[in-house]
Amino acid sequence: MRKVSLLVIGLVLAFQVRVYADEGMWLLSLIGQVNMDEMNEMGLQLTAEQIYSINHASLKDAVGALDDGSCTAELVSPDGLLLTNHHCGYGEIQYHSSIEHDYLKNGFWAMTRDEELPNEGKTITFLVRMEEVTGQIAPELNEEMNMGERNSKIRSLERSISSDATVGTHYEATVESMFNGNRFFLFVTETYTDVRLVGAPPESIGKFGHDTDNWMWPRHTGDFSIFRVYTGPDGKPAEYSADNIPLKSKHYLPISLKGYEKGDFAMVMGFPGSTDRYMTSWEIKELLEIEHPNRIHIRGIKQDLQIADMMADDKVRIQYASKYSRSSNYWKYSIGQSKGLESLNVVGKKQEREAAFTEWVDQDKNRKASYGNALKDIREAVDGRKELQNAYQYLEETIFRGGMESVMFASDLTALEWVLADPEPYQEDVSNVVEGLKEVSADFYKDYNQSTDKKVMTAMIKLLIEELDEEYLPSNILEVKTKYKGDAEKYVEKYFKRSIVTDQESFLAFLDNPSLKVLRKDPAYIAMIASQKYFELRGRLAEYDEAYTRGSRLFLKGLVEMYPGKEFYSDANSTMRMNYGEVGDYFPRDAVLYTHYTTLKGVMEKEDPSNFEFEVTDRLKELYQGKDYGPYGVDGKLNVCFTTNNDITGGNSGSPVINGNGELLGLAFDGNWEAMSGDVAFETELQKCINVDIRYVMFIIDKYAGASHLVNEMTLVK
Repeated sequence: MRKVSLLVIGLVLAFQVRVYADEGMWLLSLIGQVNMDEMNEMGLQLTAEQIYSINHASLKDAVGALDDGSCTAELVSPDGLLLTNHHCGYGEIQYHSSIEHDYLKNGFWAMTRDEELPNEGKTITFLVRMEEVTGQIAPELNEEMNMGERNSKIRSLERSISSDATVGTHYEATVESMFNGNRFFLFVTETYTDVRLVGAPPESIGKFGHDTDNWMWPRHTGDFSIFRVYTGPDGKPAEYSADNIPLKSKHYLPISLKGYEKGDFAMVMGFPGSTDRYMTSWEIKELLEIEHPNRIHIRGIKQDLQIADMMADDKVRIQYASKYSRSSNYWKYSIGQSKGLESLNVVGKKQEREAAFTEWVDQDKNRKASYGNALKDIREAVDGRKELQNAYQYLEETIFRGGMESVMFASDLTALEWVLADPEPYQEDVSNVVEGLKEVSADFYKDYNQSTDKKVMTAMIKLLIEELDEEYLPSNILEVKTKYKGDAEKYVEKYFKRSIVTDQESFLAFLDNPSLKVLRKDPAYIAMIASQKYFELRGRLAEYDEAYTRGSRLFLKGLVEMYPGKEFYSDANSTMRMNYGEVGDYFPRDAVLYTHYTTLKGVMEKEDPSNFEFEVTDRLKELYQGKDYGPYGVDGKLNVCFTTNNDITGGNSGSPVINGNGELLGLAFDGNWEAMSGDVAFETELQKCINVDIRYVMFIIDKYAGASHLVNEMTLVK
């Protein structure tokens, strides 16, 4: 027993190492051990207890995960007022928009709390506490276990630990695997489900530059939106009710009007979604040869068809705004990351590390026994799954990610088939399912345009026939290739003519008198059943998981042993992290210097009335021309965005950028084009975090929108 305990202690200590200022996504409970001295030298005036405390209000209490970690938001008032990015609130802004109330185009501002708009499904989760529980899990594991046995044991222990952590509370708890399965941490959280939209600038501010400027610097985007958290009258989380009250914030961030200078300390707290910094060269090649090219090609076709319809019809523009934005963001990310991985020779650098690792392993028989197969396992898994991975992604992109909307909506009908197949004992269930489908369908058809779905589906079917072997085609697509002789237009025309799913009136009429026979003959339902080919491929891909997971875990464990004292940290996984750096500029290429901030002058210089991406409202031009910036401008200028060298990724969108005094400088919203490889290989010289200046945010709220009542809730530090 003593040997096992010493092994666990050694493993824990091996991971507790110091860090560079700009790289790393650090767990809050560990910062007092490894980060504070360096942060204090850089300008941090706070203590570790002021950043993370389980007994007192601290910075962690002001920062929450939106929608299970899709974005981050921060409290900025004692009454639950939240700031996040415009693109993080985009779905809600779009949902509440219509031709009559075009909040996307014109913005939205609740001038009283009664006007704040509820959002079903919108959540904010705050961290209550965290602790490492490796010592409770690692001793129960051994290398003789296969993946199924190991995972089963881990899940059992996680359930027990989580249950014990929440006894007698309304909190939730999860145990998260870190460092590729080598360490484990418990997170106790509190989730609020009544989150209301309070304000958002028009797209011409909140998405200024759109796809053209996305991932680019210099940037001039006012990427923010405002929400408010509500609780039950007892102050605890509660579903929406008119009786709910604003959250009484444990801690909220003061707003700094002092600004920043080059070299100033900057800390980012948030919920980064996913990084793969310990990825091997074979996995990078998989990205470059399969994943990115597929995504770029397929989404490019979908998006061209969608944007053409959106530009031709305001109703379609509103319907597809959020769908298009979600798709295009990661489409451009894939383009940029591919260029970055190639230009920075990331494959070559990974190969050098792998060669050094192999040499180190071969020097000792005990290392060979422990780590000798780690890289081999990864390589063989990645090489073995290539063809399946390609087919799997094609089905995912062409069918499941907006390629065939009506097919995906038909998946909601599976419960109806089940109860209709044996209606006698389930008569009440039939009624419940039908009512549920009516509710779901209202949301679907609100943002559905038959003509757009028809065009995109036709293009996607053509792609599948052209690009995939018959072995991987769903049966309905194979039928297009054989029975219809590859004529996708003919198949789609018949599909839309006969399906009850593609038309709201027909669908509701069907629900009034549901028939199992009609359902099973419906082309959309048949196509949905056929699309289960995707899950068959997922099952076949899972056959490679055992070797890949084991190899990845042992490779990282070996790297830590190989480089004692080197800076290692866990990849992002939507748990709360912080990192620190400084405000600064950079040289993107020879003889070009990008300064660390932009101003409103740049918005006016980019204006192009003929291009919706660069429209500027008359109101903003009026304020600019009069230099009417209030307390938010300095010397006749108004800063819009700025850059720091903080380490961020998806999920950090909306994260607060905090100065050394714990005050809000801005909101993180993007990375830069030159370092798009950053999720798998951080570039110290090039990587930048792009942030909207909090003074620009306040200017838009106060001077542009006239919503000074919101500013009055906040604490402004001058």
